[in-house]
Amino acid sequence: MSDDENLWYYSVSDGSVHQGKGTHVFDRMGPYPDRATAERALEIAAERRKAADAADEEWNN
Repeated sequence: MSDDENLWYYSVSDGSVHQGKGTHVFDRMGPYPDRATAERALEIAAERRKAADAADEEWNN
């Protein structure tokens, strides 16, 4: 199994989590190091977006 196949991905279309790149590139988020982290993919993305928005706001002011 390659390194990519050992990593975890979140499927945007149905919310499933799976090991390996099983879904199309535009339908997956990841890779994540483990299942628990992949299950938090949307939460992680929201946290990153919030941090980026805050950085943009700080830079603009």
